[in-house]
Amino acid sequence: MQTIDSPEHILQTIFGYDSFRHNQQEIIGHILDGNDALVLMPTGGGKSLCYQVPALCLPGVTIVVSPLIALMKDQVDALLMSGVKAAFLNSSQTSGEQAALSEQLKNNELKLLYVAPERLVGQDKQFLTFLQTLEVSLFAIDEAHCISQWGHDFRPEYRVLSELKQYFPSTPIIALTATADAQTKDDILAQLHFKAHRVFENSFNRPNIYYSIQPKKGYYDALLDYLDAHTGDAGIIYCLSRAATEKLAADLVEDGYSAAAYHAGLEKNLRDERQDLFLKDDIKIMVATIAFGMGINKSNVRFVVHADLPKNIEGYYQETGRAGRDGLPSDAILFYGAGDVMKLKSFAQVPDNEEQTNILLQKLEKMVQLCETKRCRRKYLLNYFGETAPDYCGSCDVCLTEKTVEDATLIAQKFLSTVARLNERFGANYVIDVIRGSQAEKIRAEHKTLTVFGIGKDLPREDWQHYAKELLLENYLQHSTGEYPVLLLTDKSKDVLFKSAKVYLQAPKPVVLTKEPVVYQQHAFEKSLFEALKKLRNQIAHEENVPAYLIFSDSTLLDLATYLPTSNHSLLSISGFGAFKAEKYGTAFLEMVQDYCNANELSSRMELKQPKRERKPKITKERESDTKKTTYDLYLQGNSISEIASIRNLSPNTIESHLGFYIGTGVLSLNDFVLSNHQALIVAAEKKHGRLSLKLLKENLPDSISYGAIRMVLASMPIH
Repeated sequence: MQTIDSPEHILQTIFGYDSFRHNQQEIIGHILDGNDALVLMPTGGGKSLCYQVPALCLPGVTIVVSPLIALMKDQVDALLMSGVKAAFLNSSQTSGEQAALSEQLKNNELKLLYVAPERLVGQDKQFLTFLQTLEVSLFAIDEAHCISQWGHDFRPEYRVLSELKQYFPSTPIIALTATADAQTKDDILAQLHFKAHRVFENSFNRPNIYYSIQPKKGYYDALLDYLDAHTGDAGIIYCLSRAATEKLAADLVEDGYSAAAYHAGLEKNLRDERQDLFLKDDIKIMVATIAFGMGINKSNVRFVVHADLPKNIEGYYQETGRAGRDGLPSDAILFYGAGDVMKLKSFAQVPDNEEQTNILLQKLEKMVQLCETKRCRRKYLLNYFGETAPDYCGSCDVCLTEKTVEDATLIAQKFLSTVARLNERFGANYVIDVIRGSQAEKIRAEHKTLTVFGIGKDLPREDWQHYAKELLLENYLQHSTGEYPVLLLTDKSKDVLFKSAKVYLQAPKPVVLTKEPVVYQQHAFEKSLFEALKKLRNQIAHEENVPAYLIFSDSTLLDLATYLPTSNHSLLSISGFGAFKAEKYGTAFLEMVQDYCNANELSSRMELKQPKRERKPKITKERESDTKKTTYDLYLQGNSISEIASIRNLSPNTIESHLGFYIGTGVLSLNDFVLSNHQALIVAAEKKHGRLSLKLLKENLPDSISYGAIRMVLASMPIH
């Protein structure tokens, strides 16, 4: 194809880069030769340049198909700031604005035009017909997985793009996505009717991300433990619902963290404001639905947490990929619970579309398997996307956890035999009931006469559930498709049943039973006081230009109106009044309660209040590790903390925590690191405020005292 400039010149003069990354140059060259391309490039890999550079090399206009108005605007704003003539066309514009864009296109005044798929091909193909009168040099389809029913974010309106080649048979098309499995890739190529094409794939491996999946039960305390250890880091916490984001953000703010909620239900100006504050590091933690993140180029996101289970691996991978785009070590943490699986199964039901429902359920099952696998998480992810990977990555919770493998041949034979005797027509729970000899009514009479009935009653149900998952993970069993999958035998299982093949599985962990939480009955409350307190809260929120729930939750105001605290001491027993909020807002709310009690001749009811639950620190005996020993050896060689951090490519905070361990064990002297007067101030602050929040201690100490000094002094002190 005829070009008006070279890719290298465009890259340097317009985008300010000295060289292309990965296979960008090869992709661009392929497009400029007039060919089609499917590009799979992880988040942050530089997909946009793969079509923006060719667009500026070619003489006509490039049409970019994008699914989100916000994403279009971000891309166009960035291009305009670089001096590129770009625009977007969508339903938010007036007819006058759209007419003006048409004139610009006719006069060849635009290099890139961003449109939604329904705008491009809808309205009886009027816009496509109009584009045929112009010089269209390239079509770029962003988020191309949306065209495939196998994709994790299938959008029926993307299907209309299959007609592009009918109208522009010789115009090249580049389709781009960050996530697509083998079926999705094939479907994209088929839908777009590619012919002279190539598929360009970069590795999906993000070696700087540590993957961890933890139990969801009681996850909030585990989350706070993590955040306490990563003070000052920026991160995203994903929740399934809008309400969940607001509740979690409010809880975090109440506990002293810099956090805010983000979801599509918020006013646009509030979403834009919070996104801007997050990008500027004024908000450290964004608690969001999946509405947040697409097009976000913040490079220093140190962690991505999933408080709820993602619907599929593609979405999980894309969201975790927003961590560590600068290449520095980052964390991806998921809190997994079976309740989320049931909820997502109900969400996966597509009315009058059994095929699509089955696809969504299969993808959910793969996500569940990632959570339950006892093998390397990274290997599982990369294998899912068609990449090979070693069995050990050294940077996920599974690889870094000691494993116990046992000869489970007899157990496997019992389970697989039962599946076979039940003619592969039942799910795991029914199979386990038969193995354990259940007398429940649901067990069919003919199954109670089978030789396998009751052969596993010596093991508890939890162990059999564990082994069922292990057999699935090791491909001795597989699930059928559909909403209610049954267990099927595989070639591997037949080797166990008929060829005496040995089976080695992970041993189950012992089950620890916990006491049921005590639920305290709520007492009557003063309704008029409750309404007055809400008005006071809203007034403060208006003055501070923040949502009201960030001041106090309704439950906090309800406690005030129920227990009627009349002193500063009793106020601290009310849920929601931490040290920060008691000092900042306590007087105003306390005075309102006191005035109400005086006017209505009421006394405090604090004697009805159960003691406020305190989150106790988990006391574990810290052990020496190889990484601590390496830091210690470098220190003994005469290196400073900053020099060790540079040598090891770790943060000074991490180095200080390593040395703090040796201070705590008495191997190193605290006096070599922290001035004696600073030690006294830190000890006094710890006695007054406790040690749960380093941030609280730091804010109550002189600026000259660093977080590192605080950590080292705490390490030297006994926990009381």
